[in-house]
Amino acid sequence: MNLRRIRRLIAAVFFLLLTFLFVDVTGVAHHWFAWMAKVQFVPAVLAINAIAIIVLVVLTLIFGRIYCSVICPLGVLQDVVGHVSHRRKKHNYSYSKAVSWLRWLMLAVMVASVILGLTVLTSLLDPYGHYGRFATALLQPVYQLGNNVLASMAESFDSYTFYSVDVWLKSLPVLITSAVVTVAIGILAWRNGRTYCNTICPVGTLLGLLSRFSWLKIRFHEDKCRNCSQCTRHCKASCIDYKNHHIDYSRCVVCGNCLESCEFGALTYGRKGTSNATATTSDPMTSVPADAAPAAESGGVGNEGRRSFLLATAMLATAALAQEKKKVDGGLAEIEEKVAPSRQTPLSPPGSWSARNLARHCTGCQLCIAQCPNQVLRPAGGFMTMMQPTMSYERGYCRPECTHCSQVCPTDAIHPISAEEKASTQIGHAVWIKKNCVAITDGVECGNCARHCPTGAIEMVPLDENDEESPFVPSITESRCIGCGACENLCPARPFTAIYVEGHEEHHTY
Repeated sequence: MNLRRIRRLIAAVFFLLLTFLFVDVTGVAHHWFAWMAKVQFVPAVLAINAIAIIVLVVLTLIFGRIYCSVICPLGVLQDVVGHVSHRRKKHNYSYSKAVSWLRWLMLAVMVASVILGLTVLTSLLDPYGHYGRFATALLQPVYQLGNNVLASMAESFDSYTFYSVDVWLKSLPVLITSAVVTVAIGILAWRNGRTYCNTICPVGTLLGLLSRFSWLKIRFHEDKCRNCSQCTRHCKASCIDYKNHHIDYSRCVVCGNCLESCEFGALTYGRKGTSNATATTSDPMTSVPADAAPAAESGGVGNEGRRSFLLATAMLATAALAQEKKKVDGGLAEIEEKVAPSRQTPLSPPGSWSARNLARHCTGCQLCIAQCPNQVLRPAGGFMTMMQPTMSYERGYCRPECTHCSQVCPTDAIHPISAEEKASTQIGHAVWIKKNCVAITDGVECGNCARHCPTGAIEMVPLDENDEESPFVPSITESRCIGCGACENLCPARPFTAIYVEGHEEHHTY
């Protein structure tokens, strides 16, 4: 097996599993694959994950920029787009000089944003963050709709192997931002391969600097080169100058395309001074020409593929329409949707310790939002925190036993905490709104908030102690409230709840 095939196999496994981590609806993927997010370069730096940083640096100093072509999901996605473009258009790449001033400028901006805590800039430049938002905003809803189609089909056979999940728009600004950035990077990849990686991405620039000193490199053997230009035409990084037998190692991502395209053994992958017999090289007897790549990789779709695609699209559209059905109660009366309260202080997840700490470390990759099983987390609305998570309880509440977000956060913006620690962490406190309470407006007994409070912070007391017929209303003991939102979520008042959670600037424990 040659270098190119090994690289593709590892990249495919890493890419698919990391993507599954974002789209998973079962809530178990984080137990197995959360580490894949934590070995991404920018999250490792923000979390001061010394082990991950050292491993990535050592890998680069030994093998070159394999992080960009194997571990980084955005890099692999560009390879997929570039591969389809290369085969469909018979498009050949060409050598171009590095735009060094722009590369160093982007790296300087990234370093400054990390030091100053301006994570809105960090998130815009982090390649992993870009892919995370793409996977959460664009891929996860499609995956969920497909899951709902399977659940509907299984239910018709009295099988509950699959179960339906709600598909909803978490943030329109993030959706638009993700779509625009993805299209822009996709166009660059379609036309010129690795333009984004080798011109804009600060991670690529930094690792490119280290890869100049890597132990193993792709090397020219000038005596064997026929100047056929095949290596340059297949180099997606545009870093091979075949005329001068020069390779810009700061941009080379060790994809192996050049090794496979060279028919004369003029290129090898190995250490300096390695003989052709022991170095990895292209073998005309075993290498597979680009034209003979599997049809699945080319992205070509035959008639059967078109029919399957149309059928899948129709099924997903049907599932999407099913999501729009009105929610009704037992008497078929329409249930009015809740409106999010206006909080003076936003709620940040348990383990983040404060909104400030979250803002300084979060790159807005949306992994915590994708993995939240209670539909509590969603992107914030402010410009400086637009891509970062905030909490709201219209669709669920933060269950005390759930610690998913703290387990998957790769930047340590949400510190890992146990269920016991979470149950004693106060992220906010409940506030009662008299004018909205059904006990006052409708004259009915309720007590939902007190009945479902996990900490016993709410009890029902008469509104007027001197009146025997006085309605019972909630009384809140703030010192016992952890801000989980069970009261807010389960309050029957619509559209504005009679009780909501106000956030704390700093989290407390009791």
